[in-house]
Formats: sequence, structure tokens, C-alpha cells
Amino acid sequence: MASLQFYLRRNGRALLSLALASVLAGAATAQAQPGPGRGRDDLQAFPQPAPGQARRVIRLAPEQDENGLRVGLVVGRTLLVDCNRQIFPARIEERTAEGWGYTYYVVTSAGQPATTQMACPDQTRTRQFVRAAEEPLVRYNSRVPLVVFAPRDVEVRYRIWRAGAETVAR
Repeated sequence: MASLQFYLRRNGRALLSLALASVLAGAATAQAQPGPGRGRDDLQAFPQPAPGQARRVIRLAPEQDENGLRVGLVVGRTLLVDCNRQIFPARIEERTAEGWGYTYYVVTSAGQPATTQMACPDQTRTRQFVRAAEEPLVRYNSRVPLVVFAPRDVEVRYRIWRAGAETVAR
């Protein structure tokens, strides 16, 4: 025991440096290799789309402070519309990939758009993106793809929201 203490006192810094270098090398190797949510097979955790559905995948870029970001999911259809206001009735449900714990989203109840009933002065129609009333903000996570299942005729768009500076409540 005394010889071990003498050895550690004499070579302790070298051993500590060696241990630290090995830990850092292991961490660098772990980051360089594809893990869950990275690489070619990062969609294996998610189910296949149901008939009539399409799987939309959003891959987010790594950011410095991902806790201060949110992704706004926008679903809808591009339609020919007149002067009336249109809104797309759709719900976006959050689900969990069994056995993996990853979150994905499913667009449900995507019916025909609701519209106001104003008399339009002319009968011109234009192509416009008609949005759903519900636009949830979901967690920003660049390590796992953001997966949304939607009917084939439904578009999935998104926006990145950034938090401002914190303010103290008074």
C-alpha cells in the first residue's frame, strides 16, 4: 500500500493526464460516429406511413442554444380561393415511437376548409396556401429528425421561433 501511494504521488499527474486524454478521445469518437437519430438509418425508429399518408421529414441544423428555439408546424393545402377567409380544419397529434421514445406528429381530421360566406365583388380566384387553425410549437432538436405524418394532399411547412432575452417580472 505504501508503494502504491509513493507511485501515485510521483506519477499522479501523468496518470491523471493519461486518463483525461483517454476520456476525451472516447468522447470525440462517440461524437464522430452516427448514433440514434444520425446517419442514413435515422428514420428506422419511426413507423412507416399508413395508406394515403406521407411521411414528411424535417432535419434541423445544429444551433448554439437549442433550448431557446421552437419549431412551428404549419399544415394546410394550396387551393383556389375567392375573397372569403379560409381555414383548414386539421389537428396535429403528438405520438411516441414505441421502443425508442422519439416523438413524431400525425395530422388528423384533415377535411375541407371552412370559409366565410361574404359576397365577393368579382369571381376571381387565386392559388393560396390555406393554413390549419392549429400551429403547435414543438421542441427544437437537431439530433433527431422531426417527423410528421400527413395525408398526401396536405403540405407540411415549418418556422423556427427564437426566444428573446429573459425579463424579470415585477
